[in-house]
Amino acid sequence: MPDAYDSTGIEYYNIPSFTFISGVTKPIKVAYHSFNPSSKKTALIPTCYAGRINETLNFTSGALKDYHVIVVAMLGNGESSAPSNDPDFPADYSLRYQDCINSQYQLVTDHLGIKSLDAVIGFSMGGQQAYYWAVMHGFGPEPFVKNVIPICGSAKTSGHNYAFLEGPISALTTSHDYHGGKYKEYGAPATQGMRAFGSAYCAWLTSPEWFRQELWKEMSAKTLVDWIHPPAGESGFEIWDAEDILTMGRMWQAGDVGTIAGNEGDYKKALGNITARVMVMPSKTDQYFVVEDGEAETKYLKNGRFSPIPTIWGHIGGGGANPVDTKWMDEEISQFLKEGL
Repeated sequence: MPDAYDSTGIEYYNIPSFTFISGVTKPIKVAYHSFNPSSKKTALIPTCYAGRINETLNFTSGALKDYHVIVVAMLGNGESSAPSNDPDFPADYSLRYQDCINSQYQLVTDHLGIKSLDAVIGFSMGGQQAYYWAVMHGFGPEPFVKNVIPICGSAKTSGHNYAFLEGPISALTTSHDYHGGKYKEYGAPATQGMRAFGSAYCAWLTSPEWFRQELWKEMSAKTLVDWIHPPAGESGFEIWDAEDILTMGRMWQAGDVGTIAGNEGDYKKALGNITARVMVMPSKTDQYFVVEDGEAETKYLKNGRFSPIPTIWGHIGGGGANPVDTKWMDEEISQFLKEGL
């Protein structure tokens, strides 16, 4: 059974008039959890795909123990403004990472009064947001954000990554209880659609070696079939609203820092303009944010470091699924930040 939603410490910042890059202007809310607010050094951690604020690996007992850490929910995730909690939220899947960073920047500066960020760290879609932070606010002689650590993310979503996502998305949108997007009119969530989404997604989360060693047993699945088709009520995706999942998924597919104004559609140029220190941290066995993409992106950075996670846990090795990997990341991040002081 998925854990009940944990709202401990979550606060909301309301922006009365927010303009999306699509041109839509409307009120939105940004959800966040502030840790150690009296600390002088500051770090921002955006949530990942299908990730909640209080489920997010925050390093507050390790590398960031002396930092004011703000974990913020990206737009579309259901904690911040999203289709599930705002009937007027853009329904055309036009949400983009720039919208997330613009809303987070307002939270940090206008609401929390922070003058600069010592670090932005993110995993998966949080890692892509970290890259966007670097391009949008990590340039010039005194960048607003000084250190950026994308974990299992990318500056541009690859064609292979895009195609992988289309599989689970199609499983959801063609399910009978999604009703062509009209499931809310039927008064019930698209449960079977979300279960199909999870089944199509689960093979990509880890690695072939992870499956070979039957490590699903460490994730509370007794058998491979249980991992692929959990008992009713026990699939992690069942708790999610279908339109939130699709809105975030389409934003993920559109990820490309080259689309940020001034970069002429060239993600390599965008990376080359970053002056902040960037530690690119892919998983060596990630099947969609592949390690080769991270290595290639590092070459375009002025102050880049390539530090791949030595794990067989694939993508979720960067999200805290395996304590050994988490300890390794914590030590790498701690050392990287110390070197930047």
